Amino acid sequence: MDEARWIGTTLAAARPQALAALLRYFRDLDLAEEAYQEACLRALRTWPQNGPPRDAAAWLVFVGRNVALDSVRRRAKQTELPPDDLISDTGDAEAEIAERLDGADYRDDVLRLLFICCHPDLPATQQIALALRIVSGLSVKQIARAFLVGEAAMEQRITRAKARIGRADVPFESPGAVERAARLGAVAAMIYLVFNEGYSAAGDTSGAREPLCEEAIRLARLLLRLFPAEPEIMGLAALMLLQHARAGTRFDADGAPVLLDQQDRSLWNRPMIAEGLALLDKAMRHRRPGPYQVQAAIAALHARAPTPEETDWAQIDLLYGTLEIMQPSPVVTLNRAVAVAKLRGPEAALAMVEPLGDRLAGYFHYHGLRGALLMQLGRTREARDGFMTAIGLAGTAAEAAHIRSHLDGLRDAP
Repeated sequence: MDEARWIGTTLAAARPQALAALLRYFRDLDLAEEAYQEACLRALRTWPQNGPPRDAAAWLVFVGRNVALDSVRRRAKQTELPPDDLISDTGDAEAEIAERLDGADYRDDVLRLLFICCHPDLPATQQIALALRIVSGLSVKQIARAFLVGEAAMEQRITRAKARIGRADVPFESPGAVERAARLGAVAAMIYLVFNEGYSAAGDTSGAREPLCEEAIRLARLLLRLFPAEPEIMGLAALMLLQHARAGTRFDADGAPVLLDQQDRSLWNRPMIAEGLALLDKAMRHRRPGPYQVQAAIAALHARAPTPEETDWAQIDLLYGTLEIMQPSPVVTLNRAVAVAKLRGPEAALAMVEPLGDRLAGYFHYHGLRGALLMQLGRTREARDGFMTAIGLAGTAAEAAHIRSHLDGLRDAP
Protein backbone atom coordinates (compact mmCIF):
# COMPACT_ATOMS: atom_id res chain seq x y z
CA MET A 1 0.00 0.00 0.00
CA ASP A 2 1.50 3.38 -0.98
CA GLU A 3 2.05 6.13 1.58
CA ALA A 4 -0.85 8.41 0.63
CA ARG A 5 -3.29 5.52 0.54
CA TRP A 6 -2.13 4.21 3.92
CA ILE A 7 -2.48 7.61 5.58
CA GLY A 8 -5.94 8.17 4.09
CA THR A 9 -7.10 4.73 5.18
CA THR A 10 -5.74 5.21 8.69
CA LEU A 11 -7.36 8.62 9.10
CA ALA A 12 -10.72 7.30 7.91
CA ALA A 13 -10.59 4.34 10.29
CA ALA A 14 -9.53 6.47 13.29
CA ARG A 15 -12.05 9.25 12.71
CA PRO A 16 -15.05 7.98 14.75
CA GLN A 17 -13.06 7.24 17.90
CA ALA A 18 -10.89 10.37 17.71
CA LEU A 19 -13.74 12.77 16.93
CA ALA A 20 -15.95 11.23 19.61
CA ALA A 21 -13.22 11.63 22.24
CA LEU A 22 -12.67 15.27 21.23
CA LEU A 23 -16.38 15.92 21.51
CA ARG A 24 -16.40 14.44 25.00
CA TYR A 25 -13.54 16.75 25.98
CA PHE A 26 -14.98 19.98 24.62
CA ARG A 27 -18.77 19.49 24.43
CA ASP A 28 -18.77 21.50 21.17
CA LEU A 29 -19.39 19.70 17.86
CA ASP A 30 -17.92 22.42 15.63
CA LEU A 31 -14.81 22.77 17.82
CA ALA A 32 -14.30 18.99 17.86
CA GLU A 33 -14.60 18.82 14.05
CA GLU A 34 -12.17 21.70 13.55
CA ALA A 35 -9.68 20.13 15.95
CA TYR A 36 -9.90 16.77 14.22
CA GLN A 37 -9.42 18.32 10.76
CA GLU A 38 -6.35 20.23 11.95
CA ALA A 39 -4.96 17.03 13.47
CA CYS A 40 -5.45 15.30 10.09
CA LEU A 41 -3.59 18.09 8.29
CA ARG A 42 -0.70 17.75 10.73
CA ALA A 43 -0.71 14.00 10.19
CA LEU A 44 -0.39 14.53 6.44
CA ARG A 45 2.60 16.79 7.08
CA THR A 46 4.42 14.79 9.74
CA TRP A 47 3.64 11.09 9.27
CA PRO A 48 5.56 10.77 5.97
CA GLN A 49 8.71 12.12 7.67
CA ASN A 50 8.35 10.68 11.18
CA GLY A 51 6.60 7.42 10.39
CA PRO A 52 3.26 6.15 11.70
CA PRO A 53 2.37 6.68 15.36
CA ARG A 54 1.97 3.72 17.69
CA ASP A 55 -1.75 4.42 17.96
CA ALA A 56 -3.23 6.65 15.25
CA ALA A 57 -6.44 7.44 17.15
CA ALA A 58 -4.51 8.41 20.28
CA TRP A 59 -2.20 10.63 18.23
CA LEU A 60 -5.14 12.40 16.61
CA VAL A 61 -6.86 12.90 19.98
CA PHE A 62 -3.65 14.24 21.50
CA VAL A 63 -2.93 16.68 18.66
CA GLY A 64 -6.57 17.67 18.17
CA ARG A 65 -7.06 18.33 21.87
CA ASN A 66 -4.02 20.62 21.98
CA VAL A 67 -5.25 22.44 18.86
CA ALA A 68 -8.66 22.99 20.44
CA LEU A 69 -7.12 24.16 23.71
CA ASP A 70 -5.02 26.67 21.79
CA SER A 71 -8.19 27.89 20.09
CA VAL A 72 -9.95 28.25 23.44
CA ARG A 73 -6.98 30.16 24.87
CA ARG A 74 -6.93 32.55 21.91
CA ARG A 75 -10.59 33.27 22.44
CA ALA A 76 -9.87 33.87 26.12
CA LYS A 77 -8.21 37.16 25.21
CA GLN A 78 -11.72 38.46 24.64
CA THR A 79 -13.89 35.96 26.51
CA GLU A 80 -13.74 34.12 29.80
CA LEU A 81 -12.26 30.61 29.79
CA PRO A 82 -14.79 27.77 30.17
CA PRO A 83 -15.13 26.20 33.61
CA ASP A 84 -12.69 23.38 34.35
CA ASP A 85 -15.41 20.73 34.19
CA LEU A 86 -16.09 21.60 30.54
CA ILE A 87 -12.48 20.87 29.52
CA SER A 88 -11.72 17.58 31.18
CA ASP A 89 -8.52 15.57 31.48
CA THR A 90 -6.10 18.13 30.03
CA GLY A 91 -2.94 16.05 30.54
CA ASP A 92 -0.62 16.18 27.54
CA ALA A 93 0.83 12.65 27.46
CA GLU A 94 0.05 10.83 24.22
CA ALA A 95 1.01 7.52 25.84
CA GLU A 96 -1.61 8.06 28.53
CA ILE A 97 -4.26 8.65 25.87
CA ALA A 98 -3.23 5.50 24.03
CA GLU A 99 -3.54 3.45 27.20
CA ARG A 100 -7.00 4.83 27.90
CA LEU A 101 -8.48 4.41 24.41
CA ASP A 102 -9.57 0.87 25.26
CA GLY A 103 -10.64 1.76 28.79
CA ALA A 104 -14.02 2.63 30.24
CA ASP A 105 -13.66 6.36 29.50
CA TYR A 106 -13.29 5.78 25.78
CA ARG A 107 -15.13 2.52 25.19
CA ASP A 108 -18.50 4.13 24.53
CA ASP A 109 -17.31 7.39 22.97
CA VAL A 110 -18.34 6.43 19.46
CA LEU A 111 -21.77 5.29 20.61
CA ARG A 112 -22.16 8.54 22.55
CA LEU A 113 -21.44 10.45 19.35
CA LEU A 114 -23.89 8.26 17.41
CA PHE A 115 -26.66 8.89 19.92
CA ILE A 116 -26.03 12.64 19.83
CA CYS A 117 -26.30 12.67 16.03
CA CYS A 118 -29.41 10.50 16.26
CA HIS A 119 -31.13 12.80 18.74
CA PRO A 120 -34.96 12.55 18.65
CA ASP A 121 -35.29 16.31 18.02
CA LEU A 122 -34.06 15.57 14.48
CA PRO A 123 -36.10 13.89 11.73
CA ALA A 124 -34.85 10.38 11.03
CA THR A 125 -33.38 11.33 7.64
CA GLN A 126 -31.38 14.16 9.23
CA GLN A 127 -30.20 11.90 12.05
CA ILE A 128 -28.72 9.36 9.68
CA ALA A 129 -27.23 11.94 7.30
CA LEU A 130 -25.59 13.87 10.14
CA ALA A 131 -24.12 10.72 11.67
CA LEU A 132 -22.72 9.61 8.31
CA ARG A 133 -21.08 13.00 7.87
CA ILE A 134 -19.82 13.50 11.43
CA VAL A 135 -19.04 9.99 12.64
CA SER A 136 -17.78 8.36 9.47
CA GLY A 137 -16.62 11.37 7.49
CA LEU A 138 -18.45 10.50 4.28
CA SER A 139 -18.65 13.26 1.72
CA VAL A 140 -21.95 14.92 0.93
CA LYS A 141 -21.82 13.28 -2.51
CA GLN A 142 -21.45 9.82 -1.00
CA ILE A 143 -24.29 10.36 1.46
CA ALA A 144 -26.54 11.76 -1.25
CA ARG A 145 -25.89 8.66 -3.36
CA ALA A 146 -26.85 6.43 -0.43
CA PHE A 147 -30.15 8.32 -0.06
CA LEU A 148 -30.77 8.59 -3.84
CA VAL A 149 -31.08 12.40 -3.59
CA GLY A 150 -29.17 15.35 -5.03
CA GLU A 151 -26.04 16.77 -3.43
CA ALA A 152 -27.57 20.21 -2.83
CA ALA A 153 -30.55 18.70 -1.02
CA MET A 154 -28.27 16.58 1.17
CA GLU A 155 -26.02 19.54 1.97
CA GLN A 156 -29.07 21.46 3.19
CA ARG A 157 -30.25 18.47 5.21
CA ILE A 158 -26.93 18.16 7.04
CA THR A 159 -26.66 21.91 7.64
CA ARG A 160 -30.15 22.02 9.12
CA ALA A 161 -29.38 19.03 11.35
CA LYS A 162 -26.21 20.62 12.75
CA ALA A 163 -28.01 23.89 13.38
CA ARG A 164 -30.85 22.11 15.14
CA ILE A 165 -28.44 20.20 17.37
CA GLY A 166 -26.85 23.52 18.32
CA ARG A 167 -30.17 25.22 19.07
CA ALA A 168 -31.44 22.26 21.10
CA ASP A 169 -28.48 22.47 23.51
CA VAL A 170 -28.16 18.68 23.32
CA PRO A 171 -26.30 17.24 26.35
CA PHE A 172 -23.02 15.61 25.36
CA GLU A 173 -23.47 12.63 27.64
CA SER A 174 -24.56 9.05 27.09
CA PRO A 175 -28.38 8.94 27.22
CA GLY A 176 -30.19 6.68 29.63
CA ALA A 177 -31.54 3.25 28.79
CA VAL A 178 -34.99 4.49 27.69
CA GLU A 179 -33.57 7.16 25.36
CA ARG A 180 -31.03 4.74 23.92
CA ALA A 181 -33.74 2.24 23.04
CA ALA A 182 -35.80 4.98 21.37
CA ARG A 183 -32.85 5.99 19.17
CA LEU A 184 -31.73 2.47 18.37
CA GLY A 185 -33.51 2.24 15.02
CA ALA A 186 -31.88 5.39 13.66
CA VAL A 187 -28.44 4.32 14.87
CA ALA A 188 -28.81 0.85 13.33
CA ALA A 189 -29.90 2.36 10.01
CA MET A 190 -26.92 4.71 10.04
CA ILE A 191 -24.51 1.85 10.73
CA TYR A 192 -25.91 -0.18 7.84
CA LEU A 193 -25.59 2.78 5.49
CA VAL A 194 -21.95 3.11 6.54
CA PHE A 195 -21.48 -0.57 5.76
CA ASN A 196 -23.17 -0.21 2.37
CA GLU A 197 -20.94 2.73 1.46
CA GLY A 198 -17.87 0.61 2.08
CA TYR A 199 -19.43 -2.48 0.50
CA SER A 200 -20.38 -0.71 -2.71
CA ALA A 201 -16.95 0.91 -2.99
CA ALA A 202 -14.95 -2.23 -2.25
CA GLY A 203 -13.87 -2.55 -5.87
CA ASP A 204 -12.47 0.97 -5.97
CA THR A 205 -8.73 0.46 -6.39
CA SER A 206 -7.99 3.55 -4.26
CA GLY A 207 -9.17 1.59 -1.23
CA ALA A 208 -10.21 4.80 0.52
CA ARG A 209 -13.51 3.42 1.77
CA GLU A 210 -12.52 -0.17 2.46
CA PRO A 211 -12.38 0.26 6.28
CA LEU A 212 -16.05 1.25 6.42
CA CYS A 213 -17.32 -2.34 6.42
CA GLU A 214 -15.09 -3.27 9.35
CA GLU A 215 -16.06 -0.06 11.15
CA ALA A 216 -19.77 -0.75 10.69
CA ILE A 217 -19.36 -4.32 12.00
CA ARG A 218 -17.40 -3.00 14.98
CA LEU A 219 -20.14 -0.48 15.76
CA ALA A 220 -22.79 -3.20 15.51
CA ARG A 221 -20.84 -5.30 18.00
CA LEU A 222 -20.71 -2.31 20.34
CA LEU A 223 -24.47 -1.96 20.02
CA LEU A 224 -24.84 -5.62 20.93
CA ARG A 225 -22.97 -4.92 24.16
CA LEU A 226 -25.61 -2.33 25.05
CA PHE A 227 -28.56 -4.33 23.69
CA PRO A 228 -27.55 -8.01 24.04
CA ALA A 229 -31.14 -9.27 23.77
CA GLU A 230 -32.26 -7.16 20.78
CA PRO A 231 -32.84 -9.54 17.81
CA GLU A 232 -32.73 -6.82 15.15
CA ILE A 233 -29.23 -5.78 16.23
CA MET A 234 -28.22 -9.45 16.07
CA GLY A 235 -29.77 -9.53 12.59
CA LEU A 236 -27.90 -6.38 11.55
CA ALA A 237 -24.56 -7.77 12.71
CA ALA A 238 -25.30 -11.14 11.06
CA LEU A 239 -26.24 -9.48 7.78
CA MET A 240 -23.03 -7.46 7.61
CA LEU A 241 -20.85 -10.41 8.58
CA LEU A 242 -22.43 -12.68 5.96
CA GLN A 243 -22.06 -10.06 3.24
CA HIS A 244 -18.53 -9.06 4.20
CA ALA A 245 -17.43 -12.70 4.28
CA ARG A 246 -17.48 -12.59 0.46
CA ALA A 247 -15.32 -9.45 0.23
CA GLY A 248 -12.22 -11.22 -1.03
CA THR A 249 -14.05 -12.72 -4.02
CA ARG A 250 -16.36 -9.89 -5.10
CA PHE A 251 -13.78 -8.21 -7.35
CA ASP A 252 -10.94 -9.50 -9.49
CA ALA A 253 -7.34 -8.26 -9.43
CA ASP A 254 -8.23 -5.33 -11.70
CA GLY A 255 -11.17 -4.27 -9.53
CA ALA A 256 -13.84 -5.59 -11.90
CA PRO A 257 -16.94 -7.02 -10.17
CA VAL A 258 -17.29 -10.80 -9.97
CA LEU A 259 -20.92 -11.89 -9.92
CA LEU A 260 -22.09 -14.07 -7.04
CA ASP A 261 -22.53 -17.13 -9.26
CA GLN A 262 -18.93 -16.83 -10.47
CA GLN A 263 -17.22 -16.27 -7.11
CA ASP A 264 -14.83 -18.88 -5.70
CA ARG A 265 -16.80 -20.00 -2.66
CA SER A 266 -13.80 -21.79 -1.19
CA LEU A 267 -12.32 -18.33 -0.57
CA TRP A 268 -15.27 -17.02 1.40
CA ASN A 269 -14.44 -16.23 5.02
CA ARG A 270 -15.90 -19.27 6.78
CA PRO A 271 -15.29 -18.11 10.40
CA MET A 272 -17.10 -14.87 9.58
CA ILE A 273 -19.96 -16.82 8.00
CA ALA A 274 -20.15 -19.08 11.06
CA GLU A 275 -20.39 -16.03 13.34
CA GLY A 276 -23.10 -14.50 11.18
CA LEU A 277 -25.13 -17.72 11.05
CA ALA A 278 -24.88 -18.15 14.82
CA LEU A 279 -26.10 -14.59 15.41
CA LEU A 280 -28.98 -15.10 12.96
CA ASP A 281 -30.03 -18.35 14.63
CA LYS A 282 -29.94 -16.63 18.01
CA ALA A 283 -32.02 -13.72 16.70
CA MET A 284 -34.65 -15.99 15.17
CA ARG A 285 -35.19 -17.76 18.48
CA HIS A 286 -36.64 -14.50 19.83
CA ARG A 287 -39.50 -14.81 17.30
CA ARG A 288 -39.55 -11.06 16.67
CA PRO A 289 -38.62 -10.83 12.98
CA GLY A 290 -37.52 -7.55 11.46
CA PRO A 291 -36.02 -6.27 8.18
CA TYR A 292 -32.41 -6.89 9.17
CA GLN A 293 -33.17 -10.45 10.18
CA VAL A 294 -34.95 -11.09 6.87
CA GLN A 295 -32.04 -9.67 4.89
CA ALA A 296 -29.61 -11.73 6.96
CA ALA A 297 -31.70 -14.85 6.21
CA ILE A 298 -31.36 -14.11 2.48
CA ALA A 299 -27.59 -13.72 2.84
CA ALA A 300 -27.49 -16.95 4.86
CA LEU A 301 -29.14 -18.90 2.03
CA HIS A 302 -26.38 -17.76 -0.32
CA ALA A 303 -23.70 -18.55 2.28
CA ARG A 304 -25.04 -22.05 2.92
CA ALA A 305 -25.29 -23.03 -0.76
CA PRO A 306 -22.23 -25.15 -1.70
CA THR A 307 -22.66 -24.19 -5.37
CA PRO A 308 -24.69 -21.53 -7.22
CA GLU A 309 -26.98 -24.23 -8.62
CA GLU A 310 -27.94 -25.30 -5.09
CA THR A 311 -29.11 -21.84 -4.05
CA ASP A 312 -32.68 -21.90 -2.73
CA TRP A 313 -34.07 -19.16 -4.98
CA ALA A 314 -37.67 -20.00 -4.10
CA GLN A 315 -37.01 -19.28 -0.43
CA ILE A 316 -35.12 -16.10 -1.36
CA ASP A 317 -38.12 -14.96 -3.41
CA LEU A 318 -40.41 -15.54 -0.41
CA LEU A 319 -38.08 -13.67 1.92
CA TYR A 320 -37.92 -10.68 -0.42
CA GLY A 321 -41.71 -10.78 -0.56
CA THR A 322 -41.75 -10.56 3.25
CA LEU A 323 -39.28 -7.69 3.12
CA GLU A 324 -41.49 -5.83 0.64
CA ILE A 325 -44.28 -5.96 3.23
CA MET A 326 -42.05 -4.94 6.14
CA GLN A 327 -40.06 -2.27 4.34
CA PRO A 328 -41.56 -1.37 0.94
CA SER A 329 -38.90 -0.03 -1.41
CA PRO A 330 -38.25 -0.08 -5.16
CA VAL A 331 -34.74 -1.36 -4.43
CA VAL A 332 -36.19 -4.35 -2.53
CA THR A 333 -38.43 -5.13 -5.50
CA LEU A 334 -35.44 -4.79 -7.84
CA ASN A 335 -33.51 -7.32 -5.77
CA ARG A 336 -36.49 -9.66 -5.71
CA ALA A 337 -36.57 -9.51 -9.50
CA VAL A 338 -33.17 -11.22 -9.57
CA ALA A 339 -34.65 -14.19 -7.71
CA VAL A 340 -37.69 -14.18 -9.99
CA ALA A 341 -35.41 -14.27 -13.04
CA LYS A 342 -33.75 -17.39 -11.65
CA LEU A 343 -37.11 -19.04 -10.93
CA ARG A 344 -39.41 -17.92 -13.73
CA GLY A 345 -37.16 -16.40 -16.35
CA PRO A 346 -36.18 -12.90 -17.57
CA GLU A 347 -39.62 -11.97 -18.92
CA ALA A 348 -41.29 -12.31 -15.50
CA ALA A 349 -38.45 -10.41 -13.88
CA LEU A 350 -38.62 -7.61 -16.46
CA ALA A 351 -42.33 -7.21 -15.78
CA MET A 352 -41.39 -6.45 -12.15
CA VAL A 353 -38.54 -4.12 -13.09
CA GLU A 354 -40.19 -1.91 -15.72
CA PRO A 355 -42.67 -0.16 -13.34
CA LEU A 356 -39.75 0.96 -11.15
CA GLY A 357 -38.26 3.19 -13.86
CA ASP A 358 -39.60 6.51 -12.59
CA ARG A 359 -38.39 5.95 -9.02
CA LEU A 360 -35.03 4.42 -9.94
CA ALA A 361 -34.17 6.51 -12.99
CA GLY A 362 -30.90 7.62 -11.38
CA TYR A 363 -29.95 4.23 -9.93
CA PHE A 364 -27.06 2.39 -11.59
CA HIS A 365 -28.18 -1.12 -10.64
CA TYR A 366 -31.68 -0.60 -12.05
CA HIS A 367 -30.38 0.11 -15.54
CA GLY A 368 -27.74 -2.63 -15.28
CA LEU A 369 -30.29 -5.30 -14.35
CA ARG A 370 -32.83 -4.07 -16.87
CA GLY A 371 -30.18 -4.17 -19.62
CA ALA A 372 -29.18 -7.70 -18.63
CA LEU A 373 -32.80 -8.92 -18.72
CA LEU A 374 -33.40 -7.28 -22.10
CA MET A 375 -30.20 -8.89 -23.41
CA GLN A 376 -31.41 -12.33 -22.29
CA LEU A 377 -34.69 -11.71 -24.12
CA GLY A 378 -32.86 -10.79 -27.32
CA ARG A 379 -34.02 -7.16 -27.25
CA THR A 380 -30.57 -5.94 -28.22
CA ARG A 381 -31.23 -2.28 -29.04
CA GLU A 382 -33.10 -1.69 -25.77
CA ALA A 383 -30.39 -3.56 -23.87
CA ARG A 384 -27.72 -1.28 -25.36
CA ASP A 385 -29.68 1.80 -24.31
CA GLY A 386 -30.04 0.47 -20.79
CA PHE A 387 -26.35 -0.35 -20.51
CA MET A 388 -25.34 3.09 -21.82
CA THR A 389 -27.51 4.74 -19.19
CA ALA A 390 -25.96 2.51 -16.52
CA ILE A 391 -22.44 3.51 -17.55
CA GLY A 392 -23.36 7.16 -17.12
CA LEU A 393 -24.51 6.42 -13.56
CA ALA A 394 -21.62 4.16 -12.54
CA GLY A 395 -20.09 5.12 -9.22
CA THR A 396 -16.69 3.53 -9.90
CA ALA A 397 -14.54 2.68 -12.90
CA ALA A 398 -15.04 -1.01 -12.08
CA GLU A 399 -18.82 -0.70 -12.36
CA ALA A 400 -18.49 1.05 -15.70
CA ALA A 401 -16.04 -1.59 -16.99
CA HIS A 402 -18.44 -4.36 -16.00
CA ILE A 403 -21.23 -2.80 -18.05
CA ARG A 404 -18.89 -2.22 -21.00
CA SER A 405 -18.16 -5.94 -21.03
CA HIS A 406 -21.88 -6.53 -21.66
CA LEU A 407 -21.86 -3.93 -24.43
CA ASP A 408 -18.88 -5.64 -26.01
CA GLY A 409 -20.88 -8.86 -26.05
CA LEU A 410 -23.62 -7.07 -27.98
CA ARG A 411 -21.27 -5.53 -30.53
CA ASP A 412 -22.03 -8.06 -33.27
CA ALA A 413 -25.68 -8.53 -32.32
CA PRO A 414 -28.35 -7.12 -34.67
